[in-house]
Amino acid sequence: MSVIRRYSTNLHRYCSRQNLWKPAINRSHFHTSAPLAAIKPYILADIGEGIKEVQIIQWFVEPEARIEQFDKICEVQSDKAAVDITSRFDGVIKKLHYQADDMVQVGKALCDVDVQGDISAEDEAVITPPGEQAGSADTAQQPQKAVAQHVEQPEKVDHTPPNRSREGETAKEHGHLATPAVRGLLKELDVDISEVTGTGRDGRVLKEDVHKFTATRDAEHQPQEQYPPPRPQPGAEQAQAEETIKLNPTQSQMFKTMTRSLSIPHFVYADEIDVTALSSLRQRLKTSKHSPQKISYMPFIIKAVSLALNEHPLFNARIDLSDPQTPNLVLRRTHNIGIAIDTPHGLVVPNIKDIHAHSLASLATELSRLQRLAQTGKLAPADLAGGTITISNIGSIGGTYVSPVIVQGEVVILGLGRARTVPAFGEEDGEGELVRKEVMNFSWSADHRVVDGATMARMAQRVKGFIQEPATMLAEMR
Repeated sequence: MSVIRRYSTNLHRYCSRQNLWKPAINRSHFHTSAPLAAIKPYILADIGEGIKEVQIIQWFVEPEARIEQFDKICEVQSDKAAVDITSRFDGVIKKLHYQADDMVQVGKALCDVDVQGDISAEDEAVITPPGEQAGSADTAQQPQKAVAQHVEQPEKVDHTPPNRSREGETAKEHGHLATPAVRGLLKELDVDISEVTGTGRDGRVLKEDVHKFTATRDAEHQPQEQYPPPRPQPGAEQAQAEETIKLNPTQSQMFKTMTRSLSIPHFVYADEIDVTALSSLRQRLKTSKHSPQKISYMPFIIKAVSLALNEHPLFNARIDLSDPQTPNLVLRRTHNIGIAIDTPHGLVVPNIKDIHAHSLASLATELSRLQRLAQTGKLAPADLAGGTITISNIGSIGGTYVSPVIVQGEVVILGLGRARTVPAFGEEDGEGELVRKEVMNFSWSADHRVVDGATMARMAQRVKGFIQEPATMLAEMR
């Protein structure tokens, strides 16, 4: 025993002098983080709202690029909104599994990442495929071995920036900067984005760039002399020219939503509303000396619908069909009114939350915010979720009458026609003189499984009263 003790003492002194004596695990490893010594796939996590797949709009990184926490990895477009995918840890990108415009399923790997250092168990779940998250018992029971491997065989990472000569190849592989609206225009005009020189910020491709490119392209391919095609002979059979176009994400979502809505038995109730007094009030607010405000008809209509819902809560409900044999009505206290908005890439329906808490001015501000985000495809999932009743203003484009389709999860939808001026007989003086009136058509579609015609008429008449006499809304506002 004395020999062994003497040998151990001498070994300890020798290792100390040579700086070779190191513990297998230092204090920095006594925490709940998992040490990584391998390249891991970065999994596309569930971003909510039942979204199953997204489209890669553009990459912000390339292989061998270093990333830090919260750095943008890529921008994706779902069937509802564009979302930036950010990093949750530090590391080096090793491989990209998809290119710009590719579709990616939720749960699939976006890229491979060489994780630098330790990460938490929560982040480990983000970058590990479901089949590998469970791990093995041997791996969990041998942390010292994993640390030793990480120390003895560190992976060499080349942090040298990419050569300038690869800029063109990188742009082609990872996508050019462009908004979804511009990308839709590119597809419509059959233009490859890599052939267009972007003049926007950071080389972003603008609509003007696309139109300039197509004008130049068409001019180059235009023949010197054009002759009219031969006129077909009467009775001659002509083959119909057809072209198959893939639905964009917004159109695909609208297809699915409206297909489900076909199972709802609709009935329509329409009425003409006199908006002369409301139009006059809008003009007074616009020309006010103290605080002029330009407010459209929509904030007044939203507030009128919300006030009427206080007396008719049925129209803010949804049908629970979890048990088809015993359907139930679920009444909702908060009025989240959705507004159908036309965008370059399709129809979207964001909603304004908790109408009770809004004034007319704040409703106008929130409506403007949603319209601005919708036009650029930047609506957040929260803006699109939780709607209880929808208003569709087809009159802003044109048209007097409309038969709107109910959104699944709601029991009613209101369609607005355009405001127009008509002659009418005056009633105040009783002499029947012709007067000038402004009118607008309101078209309601209701779910006939739970709403009958009389109930719908009462709700519509209450809204009509608020619109025709806007001063009465003041008495009901809280």
